[in-house]
Amino acid sequence: MYIIDRRLNPGGKSLANRQRFLRRAKAQIQRAVRQTAGDRDITDLDRGGEVSIPADGVREPSFRRSGEGGVHDHILPGNKRFVEGDTIDRPPGGAGSGSSGGDSGEGEDDFRFALTRDEFLDLFLDDLELPDLAKRRVATVETQGMRRAGYTVTGSPVNLALLRSMRNALSRRIALRRPKPQELLRLQEEIDRLEERGGESGRLAALREELDRLKHRTRRFPYIDPIDLRYRRFEPVSRPVAQAVMFCLMDVSGSMTEHMKDLAKRFYMLLYIFLTRRYKHVEIVFIRHTHEAKEVDEETFFNSPETGGTVVSSALREMQRIVGERYSPDSWNIYAAQASDGDNSPNDGTTSAALLRDVILPICQYYAYLEVGSDSDRMQTGFINHKTSLWQTYESLIEHGANLAMRKVNHRREIYPVFRELFRRRDAEAIARVP
Repeated sequence: MYIIDRRLNPGGKSLANRQRFLRRAKAQIQRAVRQTAGDRDITDLDRGGEVSIPADGVREPSFRRSGEGGVHDHILPGNKRFVEGDTIDRPPGGAGSGSSGGDSGEGEDDFRFALTRDEFLDLFLDDLELPDLAKRRVATVETQGMRRAGYTVTGSPVNLALLRSMRNALSRRIALRRPKPQELLRLQEEIDRLEERGGESGRLAALREELDRLKHRTRRFPYIDPIDLRYRRFEPVSRPVAQAVMFCLMDVSGSMTEHMKDLAKRFYMLLYIFLTRRYKHVEIVFIRHTHEAKEVDEETFFNSPETGGTVVSSALREMQRIVGERYSPDSWNIYAAQASDGDNSPNDGTTSAALLRDVILPICQYYAYLEVGSDSDRMQTGFINHKTSLWQTYESLIEHGANLAMRKVNHRREIYPVFRELFRRRDAEAIARVP
């Protein structure tokens, strides 16, 4: 479908420039929302609030004549000093120089405006998505949509099929032999020619009678008739919806400090807001693990004080059990996000690697691992090159082609950038570069 807008461009600005300005302004607002989100507490992310963007960011660019350079001709009446052809020196300080600033400078404040909760979350989650979301076989989850179902003789004017209606009108006029405008024009021209020449009255009377008959016949068969009208017909149709399940695996063992648990909870709260806001048919399964793992509800997952040893394979086995009981890979898109400090039982590394490689990763669309550390680790010598046992295990899987994403965080301000890296839409980079 092609839409041609013939309205005049406002203020002499082209539509392409206007759209480019709107994209730039939206990018400024999104950047401000992300900066504001970094300073907020996680529990306040789903609230609206004020954001500010630089005043220059909402100005539309325009062309203007430069006051510097070039040759300018002037007429100076009453001049006694110069004659035609003389070159006038520029004033001291150069053209376009402004006045010097005083002690109390002036400027423009940032452009501030308030966003509602829905507007804030729409901008906050605009370019995030679940990677590789595919349509699986779905038997129960459906949505109602509309599809074209031919034409009908009654309907709303907005659904009028203009081309089909005009084609029906043309067919009707041809079938009923409605006189053509060219035929009427030819008779009228012949009558005018005979009147000018003073031709025989019998021939002139016959032509006039024929013209009247054709005009009467034209009025009897209108150009378009209500029986010609056709309207586009739509009917509801059930469409399968891609359904997904996200497994949240969190280490709550004794090696996880309160700071590390706080980082992990912030990551999962971001993930929870993202999934519940953007997708209607995504289920979330919460699994906490120490030396043993169990499925818990949302409240227990975020607030339970349990602790113990660390056996990562227990969480992977629990995930395997739940998938086998409730989420068939043929019908569900399966995702997993794991948060841990990287510690694991020395005897569990091989078991965890085998479970991931042979069982979990083959059925997962995407598996994300977040390793949390203490903020003081950044100051320790060699921390950048330090690799935990779990990190080394997962890194070896990636080297053999496993579909696994890994990131590290040590401070709460790093949570949102890392979250965006893990769940950013694949074409978001190209969209962000549009001027």
